[in-house]
Amino acid sequence: MLRGCFVTGTDTEVGKTGVSAALLHLLGANGERAAGLKPVAAGLSLIDGRRVNEDVQALRAAGSLALSDAEVGPCQLEIACAPHIAAALEGRVIKRSELLQAAQALAGRCDWLVVEGVGGFRVPLGADWDSADLAVDLGLPVVLVVGLRLGCLSHTLLSAEAVLARGLRLAGWVANGIDPAMLQPEDNLATLNHWLGGRYQVPCLGVIPWLAAPHPAAMAAHLDAPALYAALQPIPLSLISPSPSTEPS
Repeated sequence: MLRGCFVTGTDTEVGKTGVSAALLHLLGANGERAAGLKPVAAGLSLIDGRRVNEDVQALRAAGSLALSDAEVGPCQLEIACAPHIAAALEGRVIKRSELLQAAQALAGRCDWLVVEGVGGFRVPLGADWDSADLAVDLGLPVVLVVGLRLGCLSHTLLSAEAVLARGLRLAGWVANGIDPAMLQPEDNLATLNHWLGGRYQVPCLGVIPWLAAPHPAAMAAHLDAPALYAALQPIPLSLISPSPSTEPS
């Protein structure tokens, strides 16, 4: 039985990595073996003489298992742009089967697997598949990170519909205060609670205010741990299997 979640966002730069790291911190603090996985990461920086992806580093540091960069980030691309474009520029193909194998490998070593998507829910990863297809392949409950800023209401409802339309369970959502100057944030939260909680019965797992230092522990303090554990029910590991695809060999 695999416990964990697929973390997606209403857009790029809404705090998926921060929330994923916070989830890992919370789980690890409760004595769980928690591992983070960033299947596809675009954008490498030179840090301490190494080319690394900052999201991969954040998940690796927040997890409670000693993992390598390659285990946390099996597909890391040099250029910080749309993954399929970055891969094409490098003469590479993002292979669906390899991403699933990476998830299976980590699943066998941990109690909880936190998989962070890329960008919003639907980001092309190849000519005929995208990050939503990867979420379906994994079959994990989905946690939606809502970046609190102008436009978040439409982005949230569209994302929720896209998740549910694929037969996935939208386990919960986390509001993340990314714009300290946002107008009427409480009214926006009330609207989100009305639609997600009332129409879709999707619980809020936390409201994270704007933080000057958004470290995993600081963000985790604003998550609802009991609601999180209740939302992320286990699924049979056998459900993690590739969907039919036309992936290049």
